[in-house]
Amino acid sequence: MYMLRTMTGSRGEHELQELHGTTTRADAFYSHQVLDHLNPRMRDFIARQDMFFLASADGRGECDVSFRAGEPGFVYTLGGKVLMYPEYRGNGVMASLGNITENPHVGLLFLDFYLDKIGLHVNGTARIESNQDVLARPDLPAGPREDIEVENGRRPERWVLVHVEEAYIHCSKHIPRLRKMDEVRYWGSDDPSAKGGDYFRAKVTPRGLGL
Repeated sequence: MYMLRTMTGSRGEHELQELHGTTTRADAFYSHQVLDHLNPRMRDFIARQDMFFLASADGRGECDVSFRAGEPGFVYTLGGKVLMYPEYRGNGVMASLGNITENPHVGLLFLDFYLDKIGLHVNGTARIESNQDVLARPDLPAGPREDIEVENGRRPERWVLVHVEEAYIHCSKHIPRLRKMDEVRYWGSDDPSAKGGDYFRAKVTPRGLGL
């Protein structure tokens, strides 16, 4: 009979580890790689990144994954237990933010495709704060204040603060090495051509066909 081990992770993953005989490997990973905070090397890694993937779910558990990007270092760490990132102007749907209002649990995946070819998972609970709330924080580093004061399309509309509960490596063996190209980024633009237009032809696709 399966008995839940007193380790990190979900009941489901522990059950599958028992079923498929990976318990020893999983326990070694939990013991050696999973932290309940961001250590200095993780914080330095985040300070170099210009993108991450954001997983969220609504109150019914329906999931969504989104992409966030900015200038390198646009995600800030406030010690080892809190990180914060800006929300820029988007399509107005606010799917991720809407999920956070119902269910604060989020997962962030940082992937460095260019230099270190490594990844970092950060799981925790999130809350939304206004620019004014962020500016009032006594522990605010200089970067967010400068971001809020910038006068262009990259000015944040609001922020998300994440209380870190888990942080662990995403191994490098299947991460492709990519090369950055110089390009213009149209921060906050509503120009359809800059946003990709109707690339997938969804606008002209009849609804409800399921074909």
